[in-house]
Amino acid sequence: MTRFLILLLGMLTTRTGKAPAPRFRAEDDSEPWDPGLRDEGPEDTWIMARDPLTPTRRQRGEDGTGSRRLDRIPAARRRRVPRWLKWAALLALAGLVFRKAVAFVALAVLSAALHLIGVNVHLPNLKFGWPWQSITAGTTTDTDVGPWVLQKIEGISRPALGTENFNFVFTHKVSKSIGLWPCWYSSTFYAVGRASATVDLNPGPSWWASAAGHYQLKVLGRPTGGKPGRVTVTIVLPPPQLPGSVHDITIDNTLSHVLSTDHSWTYPGFGCGALLKPQFSPSVLFGQAQSLAFDQATHDPQVTRPLISAAEDEAAQIIRDNFIQPTVNALGYTLIGFTLRWSGAP
Repeated sequence: MTRFLILLLGMLTTRTGKAPAPRFRAEDDSEPWDPGLRDEGPEDTWIMARDPLTPTRRQRGEDGTGSRRLDRIPAARRRRVPRWLKWAALLALAGLVFRKAVAFVALAVLSAALHLIGVNVHLPNLKFGWPWQSITAGTTTDTDVGPWVLQKIEGISRPALGTENFNFVFTHKVSKSIGLWPCWYSSTFYAVGRASATVDLNPGPSWWASAAGHYQLKVLGRPTGGKPGRVTVTIVLPPPQLPGSVHDITIDNTLSHVLSTDHSWTYPGFGCGALLKPQFSPSVLFGQAQSLAFDQATHDPQVTRPLISAAEDEAAQIIRDNFIQPTVNALGYTLIGFTLRWSGAP
């Protein structure tokens, strides 16, 4: 009984006013709908509920009338990542990788700024270091590190050049008289020379033979318990070689110049001018300066000592920083001692 009453109430709520039959169309919406003989009845009609949308039509956003609903319009594309955010992420990644170098530079700048304003603050002592010089915690290895380091040293193919600049002053004078007619000309020249001492960083396989004793690596502790091992390296090399010819010396043309000139009262007469002037071209002065610089770079202790010292320092830095230290770090060791001696030295 209850169901019957609900059905009657539903029929009453869906009843509408009179509507002409031709306005209703078939499902394909192409021809007017004719009720025909079977649908003859009272003047008022019943509006049937519209068929629910199929899942396919619902996804396409249709509302049953062939049109698309506005609420189904796809949202606009999301904006791309801002450029400043990309650069910030890149700089943060670079700072993380080179954190030791960044921290060292920051402390150096802060220390200089505090010193400039007169504030004395004790800052932490931090050593400069590149990422490839660090050792990953927990590294352990049983590799014999000695042959690996020697192999890197034997791969060195270029010499170290210890370049030193020095200056000197000389006077170039030419005197040729024509009978009783005196002709002379002098020029004082300031010259800046540059010389290099060559160091052979790889004397050859025979030099590195075990019996020669020119290469020694001592392992003081192997990597254990997450701590790196410790090694010391001692190398002996042939002494630096001073310039071998005048062509190994150069004169700085930008800094070298004539200081003063002087000549006899007869210059530049017709005879003296034709006789002396060709001998004072720039090539003559620079050529003489190069010869004097070569003599000083091979005999003057004030030039040879700094030259040899610069070559030794550069050779030690190249071998330690470019060959030995990266190799032992990659194998899980720390280089705690490096000694470079020169053969024949006391």
